Amino acid sequence: METENRHYRRSVVSWCMYDWANSAFATTIMAAVLPIYYSSVAASTLDPDPNKAASLATSYWGYTVAAAMLIVAVMAPVLGAIADYSGTKKRFMAAFWLPGVMFTSLLVFMSTGDWLLSSGLYILGNVGFAGANIFYDGLLPHVAKPKDIDVVSTAGYAFGYLGGGLLLAINVLMIQMPHLFGIPDAAMGSRLSFLSVGIWWLLWAIPTFLFVKEPPAAAGEGPRRNPVVAGFGRLINTFKELRLYKQLLLFILAFWIYNDGIGTIIKMATIYGAEIGIGQAHLIGALLMVQFIGIPFTFLFGWLAGKLGTKPSILLALGVYAIISVAGFFMTEAWHFWALAVLVGLVQGGSQALSRSLFGSMTPKSKSAEFFGFYNVSSKFAGIFGPFVFALVGQIMTGGRFGILSLIVFFIVGGGLLLFVNVDEGRRVAQEVG
Repeated sequence: METENRHYRRSVVSWCMYDWANSAFATTIMAAVLPIYYSSVAASTLDPDPNKAASLATSYWGYTVAAAMLIVAVMAPVLGAIADYSGTKKRFMAAFWLPGVMFTSLLVFMSTGDWLLSSGLYILGNVGFAGANIFYDGLLPHVAKPKDIDVVSTAGYAFGYLGGGLLLAINVLMIQMPHLFGIPDAAMGSRLSFLSVGIWWLLWAIPTFLFVKEPPAAAGEGPRRNPVVAGFGRLINTFKELRLYKQLLLFILAFWIYNDGIGTIIKMATIYGAEIGIGQAHLIGALLMVQFIGIPFTFLFGWLAGKLGTKPSILLALGVYAIISVAGFFMTEAWHFWALAVLVGLVQGGSQALSRSLFGSMTPKSKSAEFFGFYNVSSKFAGIFGPFVFALVGQIMTGGRFGILSLIVFFIVGGGLLLFVNVDEGRRVAQEVG
């Protein structure tokens, strides 16, 4: 019994280590360092006028991010179905992880004027990042016992906050004080930070592949077929079968909407802060703080879910996000940005981790990767639509203040739909299907 428990704990920790590994991409590449480097260096030659060049760089970066998310959104459900049918979640995960590491590391060679190549490498790196996450999330119901799924999911996010935050802190030092590392200047510090993400992601992911067992292939599929053909076939069947999982389908819709708001706050906060005159040091510093505040509060939300229930805990987080969107409308000073960053840190990891675990608890194990493909599709399309609404409202109202205020609609509508999800019924149906 003790040996079994030891193997179980090792498997859980090893699964969480992938969050530790790949969160460096989310912090340094997606949010903090690469967007600034892209604008100030790689795309600085787009126009002789520095202001016009910066404006074009912002637009091109938006197109880059949207293209990367759209590619993954289209691929996700098919990849999940293929993995479930063939019983190769870890193999497919590695097929995205390793190219993601490679393309991210190649960003070290980007210099002045290399905006197009930078965009291409980011798109390929992000496809690797997001594609691997489909199969990583699909392992959760197989790694965690049903009674532990909330705790394990939140632990993964907490590991991610710590790992991503630690490397981001090192990267900030590499850029702000390059002489401490023997680096000639901040630009080279930024480039080496991209390489550090690739190395970090590569090494810390190894325990996941060594100590997490490959789940078995889905049963009852008949004769073995080409996994691509089978994957597309299962995807078509998934659309038909979703009517059997009405609560899961309702949750996906609610998640799609409220995660739209969450994702937009994450992606647009820095741009909005810069628009109203908050300095770069405050913006990056607040982002770094969110990483470390998120660690204990992600665990706290896992504990809270055990006391209040998973759904009420998510609703509590959405209430805080609604407050953030209203308070953001009135933000004028740097300390306001820091205060709102604290609120984001309180609920960001918990809301996402509990959403993942709630979805996993209503998903049949035999279809976990296939259904997590739909879950990830929701995340990717939310990442496209939310910023579009933010930008459109901001353009019509001539400023980002009304853009951030508009996000309250996502939290109210998404939270309202979540109220109608019967979690016990959803879990019962999932257990019956198996």
